[in-house]
Amino acid sequence: MKGYLTDVPGIKVGHSEKVSTGVTVVLPPKGSTCGVDVRGGAPGTRETDLLRPENFVDKVHGLILAGGSAYGLNAATGVMEYLEEKGIGLDVDVGIVPIVPGAVIFDLICGDPKIRPDHQLGYLACENASTEENRRGLVGAGIGATIGKILGPEYAMKSGIGSASVQVGDLVVGAITVLNAFGDIYKNGTQIAGVYDRENKKLLNTMEIYPHHSDYNAFSSGKNTTITIVATNGKFDKAGCQKISSMAHNGYGRAIYPVHTMFDGDTIFTVSTNEVRGDLSYVGALASKVVEDAIIDAVYAAKSFCGFPAMEDVL
Repeated sequence: MKGYLTDVPGIKVGHSEKVSTGVTVVLPPKGSTCGVDVRGGAPGTRETDLLRPENFVDKVHGLILAGGSAYGLNAATGVMEYLEEKGIGLDVDVGIVPIVPGAVIFDLICGDPKIRPDHQLGYLACENASTEENRRGLVGAGIGATIGKILGPEYAMKSGIGSASVQVGDLVVGAITVLNAFGDIYKNGTQIAGVYDRENKKLLNTMEIYPHHSDYNAFSSGKNTTITIVATNGKFDKAGCQKISSMAHNGYGRAIYPVHTMFDGDTIFTVSTNEVRGDLSYVGALASKVVEDAIIDAVYAAKSFCGFPAMEDVL
């Protein structure tokens, strides 16, 4: 086990970057199902309504995580083009339509806000996808991610992509997370990252700052969002995947505080490759743990970039 999403058999992950933003693509094997749970108050998402259990389509062909705020959703067209060329998609008689749900983070405060993920970057991420991908930190959609932004970019820290996985018998559950949270990050109840006073070289606490900033404007200080893809080889339909996503948000709750604010677009997708039997409640609990670990991993794997200090600088 590498501690990555690609520990789930058949899952491919690919990254691409452009200066200070990027795209991360997950390409699941044929016959994979998917569910989603959106908890934040400011989501940027694609095809999430389609994943509702009562709606028609029950298979996905790719998933995308991207920077660029709403502009980054454009990268999904490149993923669709790649999949269409490979003959992968929903058969609609006159052709195929690849189903590619996704979500984006607001990373426009890192580097040039006019540089955003596009069609070409989405296509390139697919070309780079493999079952061996195991990079973390400043890669793909995580290259422009930051955390702890209640006092604005001058007090924010760098984060990135984190991952984790667990295996119990034949069952495997993994998670990949782009950590771009408004709040602070905790490990075992202790704050390890978040709002950082660069002059005095110390971490500050968002919830202690909050009462003194009643006029706080999230947009002027940079918007946020933590987005995650959980994958498992357990057999689950869309409703089951949705429930796993719901339980996986407990990992957000343990590692990020405050979380699911009006300034975040927190979203978790769960994709099932439908290979082995798995208990829904048990897999949901495992998912919450790997999501928590992936968030913490994103902090440890980050490097300083765009003037934002990473944990290694704070330590």
